[in-house]
Amino acid sequence: MSDSLPLHRLAHARAGDKGNRLNIALICYRPESYALLAEQVSETRVAGLFADRGVTEVRRYDLPNLHAFNFVLDHALDGGVNASLGLDGHGKTLSFLLLTLPVRLPAGFALHTEQR
Repeated sequence: MSDSLPLHRLAHARAGDKGNRLNIALICYRPESYALLAEQVSETRVAGLFADRGVTEVRRYDLPNLHAFNFVLDHALDGGVNASLGLDGHGKTLSFLLLTLPVRLPAGFALHTEQR
């Protein structure tokens, strides 16, 4: 592995909620990034990234035909939209937190340089 870069250079994300459960879809910009992200964006790493929010469990669902993943994080929303005093009780902006996760690129990995 050589260079490291933020996940948002390889994928985009969309978040939603149901009660106190956060759902984040992570979609690769390019199919060739899927295997790399499958290896590095694990339930453990995502749980660590969201640890300060009190997340108790993270589940990752792989969607290889879509070159995407679905992460479900329990207890991520301070009780949910009706219970939280947070400005973002729905968790919509939390997809951006996931996209800050550093990803290491293997030597020779072709990173397309168009602006994201």
